[in-house]
Amino acid sequence: MQKTAEAVSLGHPDKICDYISSYILDRLLEQDEHVRYAVEVMLKDNTVVLGGEVSGHVSLDELEDYIKEALAEIGYTKEYAARWGENTINPENLTIINLIGEQSCEIGQGVSRGGWGDQGIFVGYACQGEGKISREQFLAQKLNRTLYERAKGSQNLGLDIKTQITLNEDNSIALAVVAIPMLEQVDLRDFIVEILGERPQNIIINGTGSYTCHASIADCGITGRKLACDFYAAACPIGGGSPWTKDAGKADLTLNLYARKLAVENLKNNDECFVYLSSCIGRCELPSAEIKTLKDGKVTTKALNIKKTPEEIIRHLGLNKPVFAQLCREGFVSEK
Repeated sequence: MQKTAEAVSLGHPDKICDYISSYILDRLLEQDEHVRYAVEVMLKDNTVVLGGEVSGHVSLDELEDYIKEALAEIGYTKEYAARWGENTINPENLTIINLIGEQSCEIGQGVSRGGWGDQGIFVGYACQGEGKISREQFLAQKLNRTLYERAKGSQNLGLDIKTQITLNEDNSIALAVVAIPMLEQVDLRDFIVEILGERPQNIIINGTGSYTCHASIADCGITGRKLACDFYAAACPIGGGSPWTKDAGKADLTLNLYARKLAVENLKNNDECFVYLSSCIGRCELPSAEIKTLKDGKVTTKALNIKKTPEEIIRHLGLNKPVFAQLCREGFVSEK
């Protein structure tokens, strides 16, 4: 059976939205460590729509500056826009629609008692191999990150990059697919082979034949739409919601990150390890926690006894600090 995984760069419109939300959260955490935050972002052309809830001792007066700073960190600067013209987002021409309200008082009272801010299921995964992720995902991520770094220093390549790797049953590379904006066509095949460390049976670069119009000009971006890339591709079920649009108390990043940490710690000499957790809104204890390991086809399962409170887990993972943009940029399931 062939296996396939995809990766997208931070310059992809969906990831731009994830990063904007994560960046804003970091700036608000600098104002109030206990801010309650759940903000979705939609981006089309040069219009940014913010919708969600924020409560705490924070000011939202600098939202436009935060958005421009996030775009600049990705690489979408006014200089980049001047080079690509109407084919990409222009941070100097933004329209921002702010639909942010306050957190529901009913949700708030449950969180104030020390409970989780939402219910949900969360899955962590680890396997033998580089990065403790599947080989196809490792290679898709490696190829994407390297192309993105090259594009950031290029006058010809764009930042909105997608990569896809398909492996044969013997783990050799059957196909490498790359979509990368180009002002002038260049052959990247040898560079791709160098990154992957072997020559795929087939390489497809920009399957439509040309790729110039990109980012939010070519495609509407929405937070939380690249979960298979953010998590484990097809190797593992996806748990929880988007990890990049909420504070740590909501659990979408916290318990997914905690499940991944537990899976890595318990992988040991097993082939694969899965950790399944769940949360209940307003409650401290986890309704369920289980670990499953696979070794030579044999499956072993056992319950996990997790006594840590939400606050203890959040502080243990360092998620009470402005680290969300960094995690979004690097990925909490990463080839690094």
